[in-house]
Amino acid sequence: MSQPKVAIVLGSDSDYPVIQDMLKRLNDFNIEHEITISSAHRSPGRTQQYAESLEARGVQVVIACAGAAAHLAGVIAAHTILPVIGVPIDSSPLSGLDALLSTSMMPAGVPVATMGIGKAGASNAAVLAIQILARNDPALAEHLHSYKKQLAKGVEEKDRNLKKERNV
Repeated sequence: MSQPKVAIVLGSDSDYPVIQDMLKRLNDFNIEHEITISSAHRSPGRTQQYAESLEARGVQVVIACAGAAAHLAGVIAAHTILPVIGVPIDSSPLSGLDALLSTSMMPAGVPVATMGIGKAGASNAAVLAIQILARNDPALAEHLHSYKKQLAKGVEEKDRNLKKERNV
């Protein structure tokens, strides 16, 4: 197995089901990745050490997924210059709004690219990571262009099916 280009950090093992589409997308694009669990609050030392190790290991993009008081992405961003993508998880009584605000409201100089809440946000995090990686990889960029064309074809097919179903 080659070095991972994307590091995925989960605040809890309960976040794992939310990222299944993200993992599928990364696998579809043959993006080497790793997954670890580390908590900004329950294991701050571990989180700091992990974040500080990423560059030396050749990781190029970090995706941090956390719910509730979701400071994971920000803590990682504080300890690396790699792009960090935050995914707010809808695991609290506030349905992820707290995680969205915690992930997105970063102080100047510590950016986190924040996705939408939950599964769609996780899937988009994978696409954004792929787009970042594609800037220096022409073959990956071409695969990404094909993916976008497939998305468009899917919409056209759904439109045809809807019209057929409604006899329009």
